[in-house]
Amino acid sequence: MLRAFAAAMLLAMPAAAQDQDRRPSHCIAIAEAPGVEYVHRASYGAPLEEFTVRLSFIDHAMFMLETRGGLRAVTDYSGFIGAVPAPDIATMNRAHISHWTPNPDPDITHVLPGWSDRVGEPADHHLDLGEMLVRSVSTDIRSRAGNGVELNGNSIFIFEVEGLCIGHLGHLHHEPNAEQYAAIGRLDVVMAPVDGGLTLDLPTMIQVLQRLRSSVVIPMHWWGPGSLDRFLTGMQDDFAIDLRDDHSIELSLRTLPDRPTVVVLRPSYLSEPE
Repeated sequence: MLRAFAAAMLLAMPAAAQDQDRRPSHCIAIAEAPGVEYVHRASYGAPLEEFTVRLSFIDHAMFMLETRGGLRAVTDYSGFIGAVPAPDIATMNRAHISHWTPNPDPDITHVLPGWSDRVGEPADHHLDLGEMLVRSVSTDIRSRAGNGVELNGNSIFIFEVEGLCIGHLGHLHHEPNAEQYAAIGRLDVVMAPVDGGLTLDLPTMIQVLQRLRSSVVIPMHWWGPGSLDRFLTGMQDDFAIDLRDDHSIELSLRTLPDRPTVVVLRPSYLSEPE
């Protein structure tokens, strides 16, 4: 447990010292977004082409990002991802137990909780593994008692890999403010909760996604065809809709789709390739 949460100890370092050593975010620094080409190919574990990332929808809010070099990161990790080895990185959010686990697999090298041990302070992760940079932008959540606000209780995690800026909104409870939007920067791909109640209401979530204007939006945290269809209906005027039967997608930095697109993936636990 102590090893799993070692990354959180970075919070004890003076902010100025941390900032001095940090690789700058290209998602914030570059104003003009490069393109994204997405293609439907093989699933977990298969070789990837150069400059390509595979994104697999596992369950609820869990996705696995895989790089060509074999680095693997799982979002909102709640424990079981399938009959595969533990990932290298696991991010977690604690608004609900379906987004985190108190007992992460000890084989995970980097466990990044989306909250700080110092209540009310931002998590402020900036994990630079060379092939991938993982950073966090804190947002507030409704208190678990339902009658207040827990400051900085959620993290939007951003994965900068192969030139792409891939964002996971976590258990988002409010629209980001101007400072938070600026910290997020450009997102080529965003995973967004679309349940319409436990997280953001649908009109506000759609407003957030219209502002982010990501090339690819992948809905998560939906309970069935009804909640998913309500989200797609609200998005279809401004975004193309791409319904898929597969649970994974491969993304590379090429050209933007002609129109920002919602790509619907089907969740599936992971298994080793045959």
